[in-house]
Amino acid sequence: MTSAPLTGRTVLVTGATSGIGYETACQLAQRGATVLVHGRTADEAQAATDRLIATAGVEAGQLCAVSADFTRLDEVETLAHRVVGTHPHLDVLVNNAGMAAPERHTITADGNEIAFQVNFLAHYLLTSLLEPALTSAPGGRVVNVSSALHRTGNIQWSDPNRTKRYSRLAAYAQSQLALTVFAADPRVTAVSIHPGICDTALLPLYAHEGATPAEGAAHVVRLCDPATEIVNGAYYDRDQHVDPAPAATEIRSVQRLNKLASLLTGHTA
Repeated sequence: MTSAPLTGRTVLVTGATSGIGYETACQLAQRGATVLVHGRTADEAQAATDRLIATAGVEAGQLCAVSADFTRLDEVETLAHRVVGTHPHLDVLVNNAGMAAPERHTITADGNEIAFQVNFLAHYLLTSLLEPALTSAPGGRVVNVSSALHRTGNIQWSDPNRTKRYSRLAAYAQSQLALTVFAADPRVTAVSIHPGICDTALLPLYAHEGATPAEGAAHVVRLCDPATEIVNGAYYDRDQHVDPAPAATEIRSVQRLNKLASLLTGHTA
């Protein structure tokens, strides 16, 4: 079965220079979408777009390299303003950028635990600032690339930076739970997905072997397709719509998370 073309669709993929993000950008572009390829630096983003053009048969006009270091919220804000200025209509935002929490407790220059900021707060801020572009026409959606490990997480509301008790696995799980809870925010239609255990930089958190990044990306791309009907706040384990952790759908959790994220990012939705 041949996948339907996505010509005319514009998609921003964060963390698109490697792994699932790169393969997601590749598959979207091969189906005709215009893809904003995000990297941590301008050089990394440009290198990824050059590679897509050289090896994936993608036209240069379909790609736009954009950059922001998610450990710096001011760069996230600059990225959002640039995207809205150059692409006032955005069909899909794929919140894919992520990192494993480091062994040693690390705080960013913005004052946040690094995994919580990179995996969740930066995406919260980016999504909030891109809301005008995502809602400029019907059908805009957000796809949060989360993790099955969100089920083991809990959000430390009074100590989200985990200064009192730090564990890299707990910090990572907290960031993934927050990203999954965020999908239930009513402002922009959003879903979360665990793309499966894939052979990426995050593999050591899960197992010794996994599926290819391209296989994981295919599940993400399916949710970017307007032919795939979605319900706000839905959670997918690969191609199966399943229930997330109970905390991910609690209205109180959504409200508390929005309040916390607004405080930590300095952005009031």
